Amino acid sequence: MFSHILVPTDGSDQALHAAEVGIELAHSLGARIYAFHVLAPLAAVAYFSDVIRHAEDSHAERAVTRAQQRLAEIEAMANKAGVACHGGYAFDKRPYVAIVGAAKMQHCDLIVMSMHGYATLDRMLLGSETNRVLGCCDIPVLVCH
Repeated sequence: MFSHILVPTDGSDQALHAAEVGIELAHSLGARIYAFHVLAPLAAVAYFSDVIRHAEDSHAERAVTRAQQRLAEIEAMANKAGVACHGGYAFDKRPYVAIVGAAKMQHCDLIVMSMHGYATLDRMLLGSETNRVLGCCDIPVLVCH
């Protein structure tokens, strides 16, 4: 049925719950996991501030370190369950675009992701990342709540 499952994470408890569900599903199907984290790019002013002052620990380096830690956590969960897992990250202002793009580039046939909280007025007007993925993706999406 499904052989390669993308599990996007932002490090939240809800995302870790979705990762558990995805790993459990992958284990039962003999599938593998691709863990994915989207990093927000730094605003130009802050970026140039880092460049001008030659910051040793720039925003981008801290963000990548944080992403690698979050991905390592999911990889450890998958390894414990006996599921093959690798991961990656990308910088993008639109996480839903990065998630759908990663799923296509990695040839994933399912996305397992979380939805934070209940629908509120701002989510109905602006939309959540999960809603945006659902709206523009032709790959099945399992939403964990």
